[in-house]
Amino acid sequence: MKKNFTDKSRRNDRLAEVLIRIGGVLVIISVVWILVMISRVALPLFYPASARVAATIKLPSAITSGRVLAVGTEENQQSAFLLDETGTFHFLKATDGSISASIKSPNAPAGSVRLLSAEYIGKSDYNLLWDNGAISSVTVALDSAKDTDGKISISHDVTARDEPAFVAAGNVVQSFVRPIEGKGFVRVDRQAGDRIRVIRQLVEKDLLDNEKRSIETVELNDPLPGRISAITVDSKGHYLYAGTGNGMLLRWDISESGPARLLDNIQVSDDHQAITSLALVLGDVSVAVGDAKGRLTTWFPVKLAGSGEDKRLTRIHTLRPSAGQASAILPSPRNKTLFTLDNGAIHADHMTSERNLLSIALTSPPLIAALSPKGNSLCVMDEAGTLKIWKLDIPHPEISFGTLFSKVWYEGYEKPEYAWQSSAANDDFEPKLSLVPLMFGTVKATLFAMLFAVPLAILAALYTSQFMSPKLKGRIKPLVEIMAAIPSVVIGFLAGLWLAPLIDKSVLTVFFSIVLVPLLLLVTIFFWKRIKINSPLQRLTRGQEFVAMIPLVVLGCYLAFLLSGVAELHLFAGDFKQWLFSSLGVRYDQRNSIIIAIALGFAVIPIIFTIAEDAISNVPRNLTAASLALGASRWQTAWRVVLPSALPGVFSAVMIGFGRAIGETMIVLMATGNTPIMSWSLFNGLRSLSANIAVEIPEAPLFSSLYRVLFLSAVLLFIFTFVINTMAEALRQRFRKKYGRY
Repeated sequence: MKKNFTDKSRRNDRLAEVLIRIGGVLVIISVVWILVMISRVALPLFYPASARVAATIKLPSAITSGRVLAVGTEENQQSAFLLDETGTFHFLKATDGSISASIKSPNAPAGSVRLLSAEYIGKSDYNLLWDNGAISSVTVALDSAKDTDGKISISHDVTARDEPAFVAAGNVVQSFVRPIEGKGFVRVDRQAGDRIRVIRQLVEKDLLDNEKRSIETVELNDPLPGRISAITVDSKGHYLYAGTGNGMLLRWDISESGPARLLDNIQVSDDHQAITSLALVLGDVSVAVGDAKGRLTTWFPVKLAGSGEDKRLTRIHTLRPSAGQASAILPSPRNKTLFTLDNGAIHADHMTSERNLLSIALTSPPLIAALSPKGNSLCVMDEAGTLKIWKLDIPHPEISFGTLFSKVWYEGYEKPEYAWQSSAANDDFEPKLSLVPLMFGTVKATLFAMLFAVPLAILAALYTSQFMSPKLKGRIKPLVEIMAAIPSVVIGFLAGLWLAPLIDKSVLTVFFSIVLVPLLLLVTIFFWKRIKINSPLQRLTRGQEFVAMIPLVVLGCYLAFLLSGVAELHLFAGDFKQWLFSSLGVRYDQRNSIIIAIALGFAVIPIIFTIAEDAISNVPRNLTAASLALGASRWQTAWRVVLPSALPGVFSAVMIGFGRAIGETMIVLMATGNTPIMSWSLFNGLRSLSANIAVEIPEAPLFSSLYRVLFLSAVLLFIFTFVINTMAEALRQRFRKKYGRY
């Protein structure tokens, strides 16, 4: 019977071993599967862009015999149009290249014969400059759809816009018309002989809502450093940009009545190459400059040292150059991507990420090109009279390793910085998706919490295991373990709504308490040791010393409160937070790193305490007895014998607490201001990776750049935790070999 019992036990042991191994393998597979799944969502951030030829149309000779001033296509790449110098819009089918309709511009001014230029101003609107100097504006509607039978139907129309409308003006080579914030329009004419004229057509309303129209004409008389080779105006009519044949870039302020003011006159390149193209990037903050060598740079105004409040154009981004001269620049209507035309190719570059997204080789030099209103289609007419339509797939142009992990000079910033700002009120926003501030916030929150929690938890575990009476230990340890069951959201709620305002009112008291309470305890312990060992006080408090110290902690906090008031009045002019800002330039945020250290530390302490106490208590008693027998004190035994023997377990406790702190979400989310700034100051908030995911993921559009970057941050958090835990296990094994079986 005894043998049967032994065999059964062995079978059960083998079965348990198999089940444990299967469970371990399943855990590993599950963890790897989670990592693979979130990595699959993040990986498309780094997929390359692509362009596929959707249609090739050989234009009829009747169209190509004249000058083509504009082309366009729609989002489905099923149709296109072109505008010739007679002012006629020809709509073509992409399938066979046939002309489905030819529509004359409905508001061609009287006396005009041909068009000089057509400027695309967005939203399918064009400003047309006629040979008599008059300007009219039209809207081109072009769309295609498939019916239930798979047949493609194309709709098209050309409608006149009432405004802007400028009468004839002589000697005009190129013209721009822009609205002035509901007050009228401004017209900028480039005339023969490099003369520039500004005409303001203003509309004012009196109290009775009667309109009063006025026209103001201004000639730019500033001496030019060279012949004008390119010119453009921003969409609001505030600034006029001009490039010269010797590489000079000029900027005028034309927003105010009266003479235009020259703001910038700078050299773009050291070799004085001619500026061949200018274009405003989406948002009208940055201007893209292309030169005769194919170089492409972007500039925007920056406040420089010694310039006061004035801002000067500064080169911010240098994009990859092309082989030939940059004959034209097409800004994307949806993001900061720029399409550059040279003699034999079209290049797509993103301004912020400085990525060369794609290059499209052409069989013949391009004459004119255009993007669809949504930026997913590109049509190009070349010198051979062929119109090609490409379907563009550029999923995440603003993402690169540089924008995620390096400093980037964003529009409106004074210098390159790490920044996280995922949304804004306007559509021309430049996304700022740097993960560095979030990684910094994660490390900062974890570090401050561990600095608060580790000494308290380990010393408490050491005292509980080696000095506390068994009866009191049986009550204290379960109480501390119950603390671990408190929900994170409750701790975050109390930290944000109760602790933060409390410390805000008495921040100096906290600092004085950090000094006074330990000092008072050390002084008391020093005199405590002078008391005779067998005195009644020693026998009464043996194993319960910390109970006697509680009144001292309360007394130390009270003294800190009294001294903080005196110090704030006499040393900090009655307001410590104002003194911080005025003297040190440090702003005090109510929800700051002090709050997160206390709140997150409170959540971590029970875990570290429990595991560390178990490790210390499992040290063999013969080691303790041997140390005491050799004459060591209880403290010397605990510090020099017990703690080193339990070091692998204590280290595991610290690393488990570290993992708990680094992945915490709700406490960090509720106890800090969620400000993604990089500062080691105790008085500033932070934003961690986990809290950022919780804040941003509900609002992130599915499969957008923000959505995938959030999954990438989850991957980084996963990898970071994995690396830390692996290093911790390696160190634990080393400690285990050094200090024995524990």
